[in-house]
Amino acid sequence: MNQSQQRGVDRPRARGTDRSLARRAELIAVGRKLFADTSYDALSMDDIAKQARVAKGLIYYYFQSKRGYYLAIVEDSVADLVSRAASGLELPPEERVHRTIDGYLRYAECNQAAYRTIISGGVGFDTEVHAIRDAVRAAIVETIAEGAYGRRKIDPLPRMALLGWLCSVEGATLEWIGRPTLQRATMRDLLVKMLGGALRAVEEIDPAYPAPAAARRDN
Repeated sequence: MNQSQQRGVDRPRARGTDRSLARRAELIAVGRKLFADTSYDALSMDDIAKQARVAKGLIYYYFQSKRGYYLAIVEDSVADLVSRAASGLELPPEERVHRTIDGYLRYAECNQAAYRTIISGGVGFDTEVHAIRDAVRAAIVETIAEGAYGRRKIDPLPRMALLGWLCSVEGATLEWIGRPTLQRATMRDLLVKMLGGALRAVEEIDPAYPAPAAARRDN
């Protein structure tokens, strides 16, 4: 087969792949809304297919099962959140932390259904869902650590402090998007000051991890 014949074979296959990816993305977008508004157990595959306006077999084709569909939705949401929160690597450390927290809040504000799926989705007992959530938390903790300490890998003490802070961020953010009584900028500043308190606590216990100058100014 010559090159022109080979290209003629490959082009339809590539277009088919693009269509498949687009269809899969559409199903994930529908699923984000469905699983945010209704518990996992309350949704049947028939319900999902009806809401998505597709044949049930199409969902099985792309995701094999309802659980596979749910996990794909969570993974897609996580990748989007981590990408937004970790942006701005070219900025100085203090600005990077502000950018990370602001990006996190902006994502939660503009993608409320997806954020709820990540933080409080319907399959809380599922070990794979826990693993996905742990992965996003680890990625954000490493991003904050890089901004605060100049490195992503840190000892257990500062890591625990940052993880505890992030868990409080998750709870506060869920409350905020449900009842947005504060402006995003005010919410960001509050979380930054809470982070400063956590970093100062780490320094008091382990001087090898001094709090950044910005955290001391918050004191």
